[in-house]
Amino acid sequence: MVREKLKPRQGDDEDTGEGKRLMLHNDEVNTFEYVIESLIDVCNHEPEQAEQCALIAHFKGKCPVKSGEPRTLKRYQKEMLGRGLTVTID
Repeated sequence: MVREKLKPRQGDDEDTGEGKRLMLHNDEVNTFEYVIESLIDVCNHEPEQAEQCALIAHFKGKCPVKSGEPRTLKRYQKEMLGRGLTVTID
């Protein structure tokens, strides 16, 4: 299934002092390739960045993959959860 990349809305990346982080958590279900593909598609990561995030989550248990306002991060979280990934907003 090919999905369109989630595009940031105007003002999504502005720092309002309420910065939060979307955290990717390690799981024993999804493959590295799937996690990397999802980070590229949803979070607009470059392949190298996505690979590093997947490795950090694997070895450290979690990794921040996106930062911003909570309302913006909820859009990314919803898409990642829909793909079966474990993510939280911290």
